[in-house]
Amino acid sequence: MSAESRLVDRWRELSSCYHDLAGRLDRALEDGHGVSLNEFETLDRLAAHDGESCRMLDLGGVIHLSQSALSRTVARLERDGLVERAMCAEDRRGVFVRITEQGRARHAEARRTHLAILADCLGARG
Repeated sequence: MSAESRLVDRWRELSSCYHDLAGRLDRALEDGHGVSLNEFETLDRLAAHDGESCRMLDLGGVIHLSQSALSRTVARLERDGLVERAMCAEDRRGVFVRITEQGRARHAEARRTHLAILADCLGARG
């Protein structure tokens, strides 16, 4: 087998592992906590800000979603009372988002599920 073939095989293995894991996480988070994987990742990033607001632009830089997908995700979280959005006073184009107490509670519950699945799927690879 050529080096090129091994490289492509490795890529396919990584891609398959990611998609399998993401699907498992998405199902467990949705079934157990009422949030999708994208919604959990958004809450997880916001929870790391210790109650401080985060610019949507900055959030988009660390979450691998398009701007419109992130906006829809944040809108669903806001509708469910898990985050709050506010306009930036200095730049009317800027939007801030922060996690609510209800969002923190949902994140804490869902985080246990998230970590358990990660440990189950990735723990052996250490």
